[in-house]
Amino acid sequence: MDRSWITAHRISEAYQHGVEEFLSFVEIHSATTDGNFFCPCVKCVNGRRHSLDDIRSHLICDGFSPTHTKWIWHGELVGHTATCPPHPVELQSGDLMEDMIRDLGQEGFRECHVDIYDALQTDAHTPLYVGCKSFSRLSVVLALVNLKARFGWSDKSFTELVLLLKNMFPEHNSLPKSHYEAKKILCPVGLEYQRIHACPNDCLLYRNEFLDMRFCPTCGLSRYKANDGEGTEGSATASSRPAKVCWYFPIIPRLKRLFASVQDSKYLRWHVDERRMDGMIRHPADCTQWKTFDSLYPSFAQEPRNLRLALASDGINPFGNLTTNHSSWPVLLMIYNFPPWLSMKSKYMLLSMMIAGPKQPGNDIDVYLAPLIEDLTKLWVDGVEVYDANAKQSFNLSAMLFCMINDFPAYGNLSGYSVKGHHACPICEKNTCYIQLTHGKKTVYTRHRRFLSRNHPYRRLKKAFNGDNEVEIAPEPLSAHDVYQRVRDIETTFGKTQKKDMSAKNIWKKSLIGTLLNIKGKTKGGVKSRQDLVELGIREQLHPVLRGARTYLPPACYTMSTAEKKSFCHCLANVKVPQGYSSNMKRLVSIKELKLIGLKSHDCHVLMQQVLPVAIRGILPEKVRNTITRLCFFFNVICNKVIDPS
Repeated sequence: MDRSWITAHRISEAYQHGVEEFLSFVEIHSATTDGNFFCPCVKCVNGRRHSLDDIRSHLICDGFSPTHTKWIWHGELVGHTATCPPHPVELQSGDLMEDMIRDLGQEGFRECHVDIYDALQTDAHTPLYVGCKSFSRLSVVLALVNLKARFGWSDKSFTELVLLLKNMFPEHNSLPKSHYEAKKILCPVGLEYQRIHACPNDCLLYRNEFLDMRFCPTCGLSRYKANDGEGTEGSATASSRPAKVCWYFPIIPRLKRLFASVQDSKYLRWHVDERRMDGMIRHPADCTQWKTFDSLYPSFAQEPRNLRLALASDGINPFGNLTTNHSSWPVLLMIYNFPPWLSMKSKYMLLSMMIAGPKQPGNDIDVYLAPLIEDLTKLWVDGVEVYDANAKQSFNLSAMLFCMINDFPAYGNLSGYSVKGHHACPICEKNTCYIQLTHGKKTVYTRHRRFLSRNHPYRRLKKAFNGDNEVEIAPEPLSAHDVYQRVRDIETTFGKTQKKDMSAKNIWKKSLIGTLLNIKGKTKGGVKSRQDLVELGIREQLHPVLRGARTYLPPACYTMSTAEKKSFCHCLANVKVPQGYSSNMKRLVSIKELKLIGLKSHDCHVLMQQVLPVAIRGILPEKVRNTITRLCFFFNVICNKVIDPS
């Protein structure tokens, strides 16, 4: 039976005639369950049973699954030759398999891993069963493992599936019997990683000159955990467990893999070959920082394939809500040579390191970054010989760290600058203006009007701010040379030799909604903040008033009445957005309690950039409404795909 109609247009006569032939074949050969059969449309994909009429509708409306060319779910035998199509479906797996084998064999891989490479070659040329020309042992395992990763199959379900398929295929087929055997076949395909032992106090990594040590030379703690009834702490046995571990995934082999792909190596030149240059900011290459670096290092800029990397790191809890004390730190690298729609895709984000918990490394994160810094230094100083599959030539690849992406606490850990206390501003430093609140017990930073232009009207406002005019100008940030001169002679001793509070404190809170709705614990207009206003002698209209045993807080200009809160919450609850745009707003709003619950980070972005200006229309004074709306517009502009630098 000719099955070329599967890829034909759904309104063509050939496709409709093919659907009818398929339904006739199913009615004759397939086993039925109450008159229902497996539906091979692109949505059901043989996962649901329907009647023949429903299957006909699905195939006409949704289309036939293009990969379902052997109708084994509808009574066709695997080895049956009568139903083989006269024009076999062209598969590219053979050519792609040869490319993959060739990529793995580059740069002495075959000499270093002769047995593994030969086994990979053998599996790539071993047919799945006698007479099979479409799949080899290696290609079918790659396809199944890819499906496992895409749809989140468990190891046990994967083993059950390969056992079923092995029994369905002809005898003496080469399909593995379990997930473990499939992993052994794909072992050379994966990229290497390094499991590095670390001191529990983050003093050092047990590598290089410390590789064979059993105790930390700085703090004296053991490298290994003490096993019950097995020797003393610090003695190494076959079952010894390291006290702390970090995993490093070398970046140089992964960058070589990117250039070994024709499409990926073409994307890595997008910022030069296809980027639109009209003065607008669409890509980091349009920014001043990129252009300044090119002028300082013209030899680096001459090769457009040289990589600009961004580093991001932050603490995560891999156990969700099961424990609140565990903090693991992944270190990610993003490649800014890619187009904007690819640079932040998970496929092209490189997980270079995973620092295990349960405690965060804090300022000692530099200890763990040493392997990554060594690779980045090699890429910057010497470069690496890489084969470009798109240009079909080798070249010397260099890379540089373009920027870092992190929140303010992580910025302090990665840069070594103190982001807490009275001089936490990295711009103002010792000239930071601060006030230690008596009642709120917090440090607040003031005199932001210094950063406005000299003739800005806000500089002359008194009552709206701290009661004084602002005449000073903002301090100038330190240049890179000044920073280097300050830190070049600093000697740092890593490690936590004494007990410290390692709990991560999130000093940034999205409190605008909590203040507007006066949510308990979330608002910034509580009793203590009003008492601090009395202490500072400003905003007399907001000072708390004692009425017997109770304290009355006068309403502020942003205070909503109960009716306004209900209107605000009803507006948010009725917002409908496309699927995947954000969470369902209706589920985030509690009409009964008049508050928002369960907001994720992305939901806050959507709320601030798009939804909030609509929800506050007509329920707040015009000045407050305009101020909040302009703030939302600002966030919306800086998050646009195209930014006007003027």
